[in-house]
Amino acid sequence: MNQQNNEWTNVIKSDHSLFKLNLKEVWEYRDLVYMFVKRDFVSGFKQTILGPLWFFINPIFTTIVFLIVFGNIAKLSTDGAPKILFYLAGVTLWNYFSSSLGGTSNVFVGNANIFGKVYFPRLVMPITIVISNLMKFGVQFVLFLLVFFYYWHLGEVTPNWWVLFTPIFIFMMSLYALGLGMIFSSLTTKYRDLSMLLSFGVSLYMYATPVIYPTSLLSAKIQPFAKYNPLTGIFEGFKYAWMGVGEFNPIMLIYSAVIILALLALGTIIFNKVEKGFMDTV
Repeated sequence: MNQQNNEWTNVIKSDHSLFKLNLKEVWEYRDLVYMFVKRDFVSGFKQTILGPLWFFINPIFTTIVFLIVFGNIAKLSTDGAPKILFYLAGVTLWNYFSSSLGGTSNVFVGNANIFGKVYFPRLVMPITIVISNLMKFGVQFVLFLLVFFYYWHLGEVTPNWWVLFTPIFIFMMSLYALGLGMIFSSLTTKYRDLSMLLSFGVSLYMYATPVIYPTSLLSAKIQPFAKYNPLTGIFEGFKYAWMGVGEFNPIMLIYSAVIILALLALGTIIFNKVEKGFMDTV
């Protein structure tokens, strides 16, 4: 302290902010992100016989089940799109969202042993999970493209220029999973029951999302509420872009973007608040 003017010469204070994403610091730890992504990719199939082939097996068998149950037994409409391609599109998108949300919602509890030993930006972990699942999505998307080109060759689907928005659809979905996941990961540090509630809720959420049906199948009373589901615009936009079916409206994407950004901001606030002292409760 300077005795002449009674002012502090050095002030130590935290630069932690509830709204701060620390993306610059995360970028400085990009090698760590790469290491975690590689670890998740390798460890997930290290002791399996089929290895990465499970990326294909999962959507194939799920699509077959949907085809039998919802296509042949329930006879749900697909707006004229080939049923296999319609269900495969929904499964591919949903697998990415659900796996990303499930992973990010368990960040604090699942990585408490790492967080308690070494410092790095905590946001590295949820970002790693989103990127790791994006790699899996890329493999499954190749399967979707193979089936798509088959039906396109037969003239049964009519894609349009909205296919250029595919990266935007995926990016919006990743932000949604990231924001929602950060909220649940922060809350589960104190309330472990939420993790069980989330796994149950995600299963129900699939039926509230146009994964196995188009929004045109909903009644006139329910359709106005469907747009408030951030995934509705994404799923309908994706199917409209690649198959030319559905009642897609660009305004649906605007609704989705507003809700997603709001949840991402809320998730950032809660995540930054909890990360300062979560080790005391985990």
